[in-house]
Amino acid sequence: MNARKFNAATSRDALRMVRNALGDDAVILSNRKVSGGVEIVAMSNAALSDLAENKVQPAAHAPLHTPPPAPTVQTAAQHKLVAEVDSSKVQASIQEQQGILSEIKSMRSMMQEQLACMAWSDMQLRDPKRTSLLRQLVNAGFSPALSRQLLDKMPPDADLSWVSQVLEHNLRVASASEDVVARGGVYALVGPTGVGKTTTVAKLAARAVVRYGADKVALVTTDSYRIGAHEQLRIYGKILGVAVHAVRDTDDLRLTLSALKHKHLVLIDTMGMGQRDSRVADQADMFNAAGVQRLLLLNATSGGETLDDVVRMYHGQGVIGCITTKLDEAVTLGTVLDVVVRHKLTLHYIANGQRVPEDLHEVNMEYLLHRAFKPAPKSSSFIMQELDLPALMAGMTAPSAARGEYAV
Repeated sequence: MNARKFNAATSRDALRMVRNALGDDAVILSNRKVSGGVEIVAMSNAALSDLAENKVQPAAHAPLHTPPPAPTVQTAAQHKLVAEVDSSKVQASIQEQQGILSEIKSMRSMMQEQLACMAWSDMQLRDPKRTSLLRQLVNAGFSPALSRQLLDKMPPDADLSWVSQVLEHNLRVASASEDVVARGGVYALVGPTGVGKTTTVAKLAARAVVRYGADKVALVTTDSYRIGAHEQLRIYGKILGVAVHAVRDTDDLRLTLSALKHKHLVLIDTMGMGQRDSRVADQADMFNAAGVQRLLLLNATSGGETLDDVVRMYHGQGVIGCITTKLDEAVTLGTVLDVVVRHKLTLHYIANGQRVPEDLHEVNMEYLLHRAFKPAPKSSSFIMQELDLPALMAGMTAPSAARGEYAV
């Protein structure tokens, strides 16, 4: 049967032995406590598949020297009926095989999750300090993937300051020479509807006007769909003393930018689109054709999977970094920081309100990390308690390629 026994002091050690010997697809057949630790019986997935295939093969074959049957006369209809019966038997056999394999996979997944849950419970008892840090990370909004990776690399004497240092080391922040206001050029602010693009354009423009004067700054809008969108930008432009231009397509954008080439800073406000809108790709093509660099705005109140999807759909060759918005509305900042780290985005500014230009700030790492680990109300239904941790981490099976790598 090719089953093998593995004995170790803890479930986690035994599982590691199973993976090393039989691979990640190994099937756990049994698990029990023995003298000195735990015994796991497992076998490779390939061996189990072979076993399943052999089980559903016909139990007996015809003898080698069976004399041929006496010839019979069959009509075409009888031949067709026999063929249909044989086809039905083959189909039933295939379905039976698929059913057996499906049950085996389901049992394997269930047993592996139970064993992983036992391993995490065991670690929780042996190292409560590390699991407490893990729970803090998850409650702060960081993904189980990042939290688990940090736990694996965490030294025995680690505390929250060590976690903060690792996150600070992995967060890319724009340097003074990369600051878009100081460097100048043409930049489009892109992102989904409601993320704060128009307001952020006005905030950046106000900074540039104070430093270089209104005659060195220009605003452009590509949003001809939303009612009042152009008018809102014109109001900001009038307050700042900056001209506002509207463009419709790539040729129009090129002509407008050519006329504005003497400006120090040109900021382009764009139409808000859901990340799955087909026009997102068309917008990116237009900016690439005109040589426009882009800043992606990320809403700090959005969920992790939504932010991941936004970055995947909007990220591209011309995206030089991001600006996080609505920090004043977000209860936790771990989620947006996690996404910035995993996608290796350069963080240019943070925005925490609607006021122009007061609510746009250069990145203050100490403030961000302090906010990220600010304890959430204990009464919140979304706070993970100690007993919830093993089940959550046992079910976290994302591949390392999706998790990303973090320097420690």
